[in-house]
Amino acid sequence: MQTPNTRPEEMDLKDYYMVMSHLYRGEVGRIMLWRQRLDLTTNWAIVATTAIITYALSHAETPHLVFFFANIICLFLLFIESRRYRYYDAFRARVRMLEAHFLQPAVLRQTPSDELNWRGQLAEDLALPSFKISRREALFRRFGRNYVWLFLIIAGAWMVKVWAHCPGAHSLAGFVPALQNSQPLPVWLFWLLMLGFLGLLLVLLVGALRLKPYSPETDIGQVQERPWQV
Repeated sequence: MQTPNTRPEEMDLKDYYMVMSHLYRGEVGRIMLWRQRLDLTTNWAIVATTAIITYALSHAETPHLVFFFANIICLFLLFIESRRYRYYDAFRARVRMLEAHFLQPAVLRQTPSDELNWRGQLAEDLALPSFKISRREALFRRFGRNYVWLFLIIAGAWMVKVWAHCPGAHSLAGFVPALQNSQPLPVWLFWLLMLGFLGLLLVLLVGALRLKPYSPETDIGQVQERPWQV
């Protein structure tokens, strides 16, 4: 039996490498799972957008306001995807740390160094997992990566719908009156919703453009928020 003053035996180097290899495999499995969840959310947005555009352009009697509903769906899925992206990014940071500080020296047949205290940072993150980016940054990154193109496609289909199916929209002077009159909402409410949503998209676009490119050497110690505790 081990007494309190007895120092436990240190882990054998072979066992250490085996444990770290299994840790790497497990973390890669986690990021693959969250990568699939990200793709699933994006696919939902693409399918919903395609269905609404197809239905709206195929039926002349359908009000063009249905495209605003498509924008709301995409915005809702964007918020869901940004939350999933934070988990994906947290596990990806662990994988990058193992690749940069453990696997690379192993490939070069060198002894992994601990100059940046990466072992301590990784151990702390395993004990208290943490997000590495804020909610806002995750939202901006997913918008700039995927959803900006979906919103542009919806806007283009919206303009085609108004031009093709709304009376008087074939001229530039008659396009705006046709846009505001060929829908069931009061004009003031329609423009309030439109300008408010366009302002939100502008904020997302500016935020996405101002983001720094992702660095694969993300410091795992740069904690934004503790999402869960073990």
